[in-house]
Amino acid sequence: MKLLFLGDVMGRSGRTAVAERLAKLRADWGLDFVVVNGENASSGAGLTPEHARLILQAGADCITLGDHAFDQKDMLGFIETESRILRPLNFAKTAPGRGARLFTDARGRKVLVTQVLGQVFMKRPFDDPFSAVETVLKSHPLGGLAQAIVVDMHAEATSEKMAMGHWCDGRASLVVGTHTHVPTADAMVLNGGTAYQTDAGMCGDYDSVIGMDKAEPLRRFITGMAKGRFEPAGGEATLSGVFVETDDRTGKARRVVPVRVGGRLAEQHP
Repeated sequence: MKLLFLGDVMGRSGRTAVAERLAKLRADWGLDFVVVNGENASSGAGLTPEHARLILQAGADCITLGDHAFDQKDMLGFIETESRILRPLNFAKTAPGRGARLFTDARGRKVLVTQVLGQVFMKRPFDDPFSAVETVLKSHPLGGLAQAIVVDMHAEATSEKMAMGHWCDGRASLVVGTHTHVPTADAMVLNGGTAYQTDAGMCGDYDSVIGMDKAEPLRRFITGMAKGRFEPAGGEATLSGVFVETDDRTGKARRVVPVRVGGRLAEQHP
């Protein structure tokens, strides 16, 4: 199975890149399943129903969210009607929607997607992500009920993301980090057969400060004072993520390749 995971979609620039490029990537690379993290797609904070529909129509099979899952209040109701959108497993026990779902690809193969929030350096305490993932993986064995499993680890700390990768090794096809918007250079297949990358990066304009127009972040760093709001940068976006090819029998990764398409970053793809 050929899987593509795209990192945090950042504002209008990121949405445009997904809308214009994803369908062609699906065809050119023969993709079977696509997961897109969409939690910054609407003004850099959250996801509206309108923008969710755009990403799904562009070719995403599943959208994951993150700590900004419900910044756009319409998502509170919309997520209950759109099962292809997942919020973090450990967001809150009363949160609407679900944090894991078993999908079916065009050939009838089952793909489990789940997302958890890290605890280290996050603004609010979330439930233990490791026990949350453990429950899901125990009920969906890789190569059995699920032919492929994707875990989106939405977290600040690289150490916590790496720990999740090793925790899931041999039990997931891909563990990939999101949230920090900077693609890491450590794509690899772990000893047990799980593909891993600490951060997928963002689908956004890299002539920015993690996707935001540079002026306000620079002002705050230099002076310690705020003058305006953070606004997403509007230049051409790079689609950043990771491509994984799995073995249909075991669900384990055969290879993993970082993805960079368009924009300012050097092209890299399968």
